[in-house]
Amino acid sequence: MKTRALEFQDSLLSLLAITIVLFFIFPLYWGFSTSLRNPLDTFTVTGIGIPWLNFSPTLNNWVSQLEIVEMRNAVVNSVVVSFSTSLLTLCLGVPAAYALARFRFKKISNKDLTVWFLSQRILPPVATVIPFYLTLQFLNLLDTRTGLILINTTFTLPFAVVIMRQAFVDLPVELEEACLMDGANYFTTFSKIALPLCAPALSATSLIIFAFTWNELLFSLVISSKNAITIPMFISGSFESRGVQFWFPSVRTMIAMSIPILIALLAQRYIVRGLTLGAVKG
Repeated sequence: MKTRALEFQDSLLSLLAITIVLFFIFPLYWGFSTSLRNPLDTFTVTGIGIPWLNFSPTLNNWVSQLEIVEMRNAVVNSVVVSFSTSLLTLCLGVPAAYALARFRFKKISNKDLTVWFLSQRILPPVATVIPFYLTLQFLNLLDTRTGLILINTTFTLPFAVVIMRQAFVDLPVELEEACLMDGANYFTTFSKIALPLCAPALSATSLIIFAFTWNELLFSLVISSKNAITIPMFISGSFESRGVQFWFPSVRTMIAMSIPILIALLAQRYIVRGLTLGAVKG
């Protein structure tokens, strides 16, 4: 009797899980379906818009969007800014995280420093728009990829420090002490022992930083006007004098989602383990 009750409970939970997954996947499916429709089909298709069943799919929308120079430039800008921000953030944040995990500072505690880094991540980005704009204007970095990279690095750096610090704390310090006893220095223990063991956390952190940077819109709207337009900003400009032509934003959204999804699928086995190693605790 208990076995049947447990089986029934498992069936209900599985059905609930499937329903939730379908609920969140449906907008993605609807966007992809809309991107394959002729303009007239966008407003006349009934049902859930199954290609070849409810309408005849076409790639004309994809071809027309990929032929737009601004579209290609936006994708390239997003790729360059996201990868560069991820690399720069890790180069600055990982050594800082290791220092917080292994060394003790005299005038301020490590816990206070970690809380300060975390507070910078909580800081509303809109509160810093005007200072960042004036600073980039003074440095002549408005509407440049470099300006976007520096801004995004500023906001993703605290996240990398907090996550990677806990990953280093979770490592057995005896491994590094044994390396130091054999004559190695701290840089060797950091690069040869700590970093390889924290590879999953490093991968997960880099993926999340990439995702944050890829989706960033506020500063792209503020400091970019032509040369440094990113894909989120390009999508936000889909409203035209005739209104929103839904087939075009659908194509742009699918293109914008394709690169992060592909990267996440290739490195998905690192994400859960990396986040578990980097969980924030006391």
